[in-house]
Amino acid sequence: MAKPGRPGASKGKKGATKGSGGQGRQKLAGRGPTPKAEDRTYHTAHKRKKLAEKAAAKRSPQQQKNSQRRRPNDDNEYVTGRNSVLEALRTKIPAASMYIAQRIEMDDRVKEMLSLARKRELPVLEVTRPELDRMAGFDGVHQGVALKVPPYEYPHPQDLLESIVARGETPLLVALDGITDPRNLGAIIRSTGAFGGQGVIIPQRRSAGVNSAAWKTSAGAAARIPVAMAPNLTSIIKDLKKQGVFVLGLDGGGDVQLPSVELADRPLLVVIGSEGEGLSRLVAENCDQIVSIPIAEVTESLNAGIAASVALYQISTMRAAQDN
Repeated sequence: MAKPGRPGASKGKKGATKGSGGQGRQKLAGRGPTPKAEDRTYHTAHKRKKLAEKAAAKRSPQQQKNSQRRRPNDDNEYVTGRNSVLEALRTKIPAASMYIAQRIEMDDRVKEMLSLARKRELPVLEVTRPELDRMAGFDGVHQGVALKVPPYEYPHPQDLLESIVARGETPLLVALDGITDPRNLGAIIRSTGAFGGQGVIIPQRRSAGVNSAAWKTSAGAAARIPVAMAPNLTSIIKDLKKQGVFVLGLDGGGDVQLPSVELADRPLLVVIGSEGEGLSRLVAENCDQIVSIPIAEVTESLNAGIAASVALYQISTMRAAQDN
């Protein structure tokens, strides 16, 4: 009597048959390792790779070279330029080391930098100009000096406001809505310091941060003017309003022109939108007043940095007139 077969076992000739595990193993052995996701034409990773390759192909050789200048996996920033480095040393921001170019031309600023670095016992390293080019990043403007600093530490907007009030000052803050160019951020930090502002607020998302480009454009003002980061800009605006801060939104379609604003003596938050899109809907809805800068009809709009300078100058002028 024949022995009962195993459940699911096939009958017939010996050896691997169609559908058997043996034949399956042979097929897998012949295919080799599974291709990476980006190499599979049907995968979304492959599409992203192709788009990135097209974008890279459109960049000029100089842009491609500049994009590779920074050291990989380096979380530090490099403050570059003589004014920026000198101001950073004067205000004693945390720094790891200072770099100067070989055979650098010594002027009064460089001499003061070296003196301040020695007092702080900060290592001063002499490097080649190509090495400084790499530290400076995209713009490549370093004037022969660089300062290695840790990543920027952003205070909370509430802490920033409390510190201003504790000093007995009338708050004048600037908030940025959708400003993604770090050079615009740097220019606004510089204008804020020039016209009596005490700080800048940026949102956590959709915003430029304080990097080497912002440091450079600020001409050292980033060492004196704190930049706070808001988890949500709309929520922070609401919180500041509850504490008596009047919020001015700067937009080309404002109901009131800037010279007509008569609230300069109050605690103020000036919100500046991007040049292309202006203020976002939620931010605009939570502003106490939307103001515009009168400009010639042939000019569609102002750069965000320039608009901030004009608005802050007007406010500082009105504050000075009221004090007198």
